[in-house]
Order: sequence, then structure tokens, then C-alpha cells
Amino acid sequence: MSTQSSPETRRSRRSQTSPAEQGSPAARRSATAPSRRGSAPTAIPRQKGPSKSSERASKAAVQLQDRWRRLRETTAVTTEPAREAATGWWGKNVQPVLEVISPLGWLVLVITVGSWIVGLVFGWAEAIVAGLVGVFLLLLAIGFILGRSSYKVDLDLARSRVAVGDRAVGAIEVTNTADRALMPAAMELPVGRATAVFQLPRMRPGAVHEDLFTIPTHRRAVITVGPVRSVRQDPLALLRRQLKWTEPEELYVHPRTVALQGSSAGFIRDLEGLPTRDLSSADVSFHALRDYVPGDDRRHIHWKTVARTNKLMVRQFEETRRAHLAIALSTSTSEYATENDFELAISVASSIGLEAFKEQRNLSIRTHAGPVHTETGRNMLDDMTRIEGKPLRKTSVDVARETADHVPNASVFFLITGDQPTAGDLRKATNHVPPGVRAFAIRCAHGLETQRANIGDLTVVSIGDLQDLGLALRKAAA
Repeated sequence: MSTQSSPETRRSRRSQTSPAEQGSPAARRSATAPSRRGSAPTAIPRQKGPSKSSERASKAAVQLQDRWRRLRETTAVTTEPAREAATGWWGKNVQPVLEVISPLGWLVLVITVGSWIVGLVFGWAEAIVAGLVGVFLLLLAIGFILGRSSYKVDLDLARSRVAVGDRAVGAIEVTNTADRALMPAAMELPVGRATAVFQLPRMRPGAVHEDLFTIPTHRRAVITVGPVRSVRQDPLALLRRQLKWTEPEELYVHPRTVALQGSSAGFIRDLEGLPTRDLSSADVSFHALRDYVPGDDRRHIHWKTVARTNKLMVRQFEETRRAHLAIALSTSTSEYATENDFELAISVASSIGLEAFKEQRNLSIRTHAGPVHTETGRNMLDDMTRIEGKPLRKTSVDVARETADHVPNASVFFLITGDQPTAGDLRKATNHVPPGVRAFAIRCAHGLETQRANIGDLTVVSIGDLQDLGLALRKAAA
């Protein structure tokens, strides 16, 4: 007997599907399949990693860079001897020839070559004539510079170190060492940025010619004198041949200084030093007696007290320090009204430094550029001559702090600057000086009235003329 099911029954059977059937691939496909009558399917983004082609390209680029780097290193190593040889050959053979041609000679050479090219290409007779004239002039110039010279030249500076305003004299002695007479020639002597020319007459074999010269010393500077060179050139100065006969020498024009009058100028006694509050078991300044402690030096036992009290007692000393001058010199041009004021400050610092050497004091000088050599007075003046003022952001406060940090054992501290810093700036600068150190601030400016003022423990001295330095320091030390 067959049984026919209704449509509702069939739908209910389809909905009651077992879990196994739902997990089948067909069921999953049917579940994820989009409905034909429903909305559009939602796309699920896929995370894609770097493609193999891009990875291969990046690896190839890295390998290419590595190979190029190794190739450059290998090429530099293998070609270095050849490059050095080429550079030496160029400097020895080609460079001297090129230096013979003057700027005017290069101009004539270019015009000559251009005239020949234009004349031959376009058939211009005028251009060819101009080229012939240029060739004639160059050949004529070559004839003037050819020849061999044989000299012995001595450059003698009477003094290699002078002060501003002193007379600096030198001499050039030229001897003809050839076995034939030499034609008149010119000798050049560079002196700083200028050049002195000495004319040599016709000289027989063994003849000696001497010339004297004077070097102006109006400003503090290091002047390079020399080298002495002989010059041959044509009348039009197209070619110029130079031969060096001496080495350059340096002339130091030291800053102007004045002598100070002994320890009354503000220096502390050198023998005993300045006592401090720090106690020591061995020094020259006796302080008191104390009980003996194991480990004390028996040489300091006070036997008279031991005999009287029947108790071991040792001497106690106050530590003393040797007089050590520290000078902080501001080289910032913004703190000086004029360049002459800056030169006055350098002269003041140099004068105090020389007095320290005269009295055998320890000395330290520091600027914004760093320390100044103070092994000897000569080294100090040489370094002071090389000092240059520059517009800086740093001020006197900075140079005072650096000097105090690098010279912690100073007993006298000098801050030398211009008249632009205020009293507050000077006070702020000397705040870095350790307690117990006598501090001076010296303001330098032409036209200032020489006077003394106190800002707390700081003594401010104004200097308008270098000759007043000794008197001003004596008043400040009073």
C-alpha cells in the first residue's frame, strides 16, 4: 500500500538533516553558495604576501650593491700606486710648466689658438696674422725665461721675535756660485701679504750682493717672511719663472707689554702661600697640637709637650697652596667696542703673565679657544700673538667657568674682558671662582678712566691705558 506525503511533510524532512550530512562538502558548498534571488555575495579579502618576483628583485639589487662596493675597494687598492705615481709625475713635470704661464699668458695663448682655428677654417687672413703675432710673442717670452741660475742665498732676520712698535730688520745675501757672470735678475721676498722686490746687478763669479730690509710692526701678528725666490720674466709678463732659494721663516710681533712692580701689584706671597681651612699632618703653616693617632708620622711628635703632659702629642698644620695665577681672557669681539680695545686686553693679559714668570709664579691662561701654552714666557707670548678675536655666542661667563674648572688650585683669578659686559655679567662670571680665591675683573677700553670698584668679593678694575696697569693693580691690592 503506497503512501503519498504532502508538501509540508517533505519540507520538514529536508529541514531535519543530520549533522553528518551538514558537515559534508556538498552541504558546505550549498551553505556558502550565494542565493540567486538574494543580495550580492560579500567578498572575503585574502592576505597576500610578497611575490616571489619582488623577492628575487630585492635580492639581486642587494647582491649588485655588494659587488659594486667590492669592485670599488679592489680598484682603489690596485690603482693606488698608479695614482700616486701619476700625481707625483704631474707635480714634478707638468705643474712647474703650467705655473710658468701667467694669467695674461694664458689669455694670449687662448687667443692665438682661437685665431689659428678661425683663420684655417674660414680662411680669414686677419685671424692668421693675429695667430702669427701670438706665436711670436710667446716665443719671445720663452727666450727671456730660459737659462740656468746658480745662487747661494742667505735670509737673515736680526730677531725672530719683536714687540709691537719695535724695529724688525733683516738682510738678504746673494752669492754667485757659477763659474760665469750672471745677468741682472730680480729677487722677490714675500713678507706677509706683501712682496718686496730686490734688483740684482750683473754679478761676476763669486760676487756677493747684500740688501737690507725693514718689516713694519704696527700690529700684533705672525708674519711669514720668505721664501726668497729669483724671478725671470719677459717684458710683457706673459711667462714668469720662479726658483725658490730659501725656506720661509716666521717673525712674531708680540703684543706690547709693561713691567709691573713686584708683589704689590696684587700677587700673593710665593714662599708660604695662602693658608686654607683644610688641616694637614705635614706643611709649613703650624696650626695646633693634637693627640697622637697610630699611623701619624713620628717626626711631628712634639716631645716637649710629651715630657710635660706624659702624653703623645703631634703637630697639626694648615694646608697652604702655592701662588697660582689663573687668567681668563675673553676673545669674543662682541664684548669689545673696538679692535684696539681687544688688543689692549691681550696686552694686559700678557703683562700680568710676564710678571708671573718674573716672580716664578705658576700661571695658567685660557681663552674661548682653549688653553695658552705657559711653559715659558716666550711660549706664552707666541701663543698670545696667535690669538684672534671672533664674534662668538660664548661670553665672559663661559670662559670664566672653563678656567675655574681647569685650574681648581688657583689662588688669584683674573677675568679680562672689554667694557661691554655689565656689572651683573661680571658678577655672574666670577661666581664660578672657588671660595677663598681672590678674584679680579679687568675691563679694557681706550678712554676709560682708570679706577677700582668692588662688587661683593670681586674687585673690578677699569683700564684705559696700558701704562696705568701697574698703578691700577697696586690700588686694587691695597
